[in-house]
Amino acid sequence: MNALAKTVTVNGVQSATLALDLLHLVAELTSRNLTPTGQPADGSRLGVAVAVNSAVIPRSEWSGWELTEGDDIELVTAVQGG
Repeated sequence: MNALAKTVTVNGVQSATLALDLLHLVAELTSRNLTPTGQPADGSRLGVAVAVNSAVIPRSEWSGWELTEGDDIELVTAVQGG
């Protein structure tokens, strides 16, 4: 593992990431290019919500939310239909 990588748990699965903040982790997990406000750069919808250690983090705070070793992250994706 890279010395700069952090180990976090995402949706119950432990993994290593080089992301420094929540914005970059969400971009990595969704394979989307995000603006600093957490919106997709292409102007489309992202449709995700994120909680870190059981606290929901507003999209406006993703870029400033520094990841730490051992964080427990839940990424929930909106799904249309019933």
